[in-house]
Amino acid sequence: MPDSADPTRRGVLALAALALPAAALSAVGLSGCAASDPLASQARAGDNKNYVAGDGSVTEYAKDSRKPPVSFKGTLYDGKAVDSTSFAGHVTVLNFWFAACAPCRVEAPSLKQLSDEYAPKGVVFYGVNLRDEKGTADAFEQNFGIAYPSFNDQDGRVLLAVSGMVPPGAVPTTLVLDKQGRVSARILGELDKSTLKALIDTAAAE
Repeated sequence: MPDSADPTRRGVLALAALALPAAALSAVGLSGCAASDPLASQARAGDNKNYVAGDGSVTEYAKDSRKPPVSFKGTLYDGKAVDSTSFAGHVTVLNFWFAACAPCRVEAPSLKQLSDEYAPKGVVFYGVNLRDEKGTADAFEQNFGIAYPSFNDQDGRVLLAVSGMVPPGAVPTTLVLDKQGRVSARILGELDKSTLKALIDTAAAE
């Protein structure tokens, strides 16, 4: 987080983001029950095997310390081009993930539930997938019932646009953008559903 930011709330979340090769998916499969997911169990164990750790923090940014609106053009897995200028007027949630990331699998049901709850209220959800081919990303989304789209960001275009907010190796990371498209909050690591809900409510009330 930049020194100039004004954090008003911090919370400790999950300890690590476990990065496994894409080939690992074929060995363990995609489980619909996160609690029994062997990848998730490894992440919770914190055994330092093949993972990159985030700092586990939740940070909110005061209105007068927020950076300018995020600016990028990205492509969804269905081929649709999306310009971040379309975020204006809506609270937007960007979740950075990939299928073999164990904490991403743990938090997927919470993201589905929140997107189902808030989409009718005008809150927009996007995933930003940093590694996967379309087939792998589609299988993950179908397995967890996720209806909102994801950017295919293997070229790092979206990640570059939020550099300084999302460390390249810290996955998952979730950003909440205010109605101007500025980052109002960041969850660095596995999210807690009630925490993200509160951050969305705060941004929506502005």
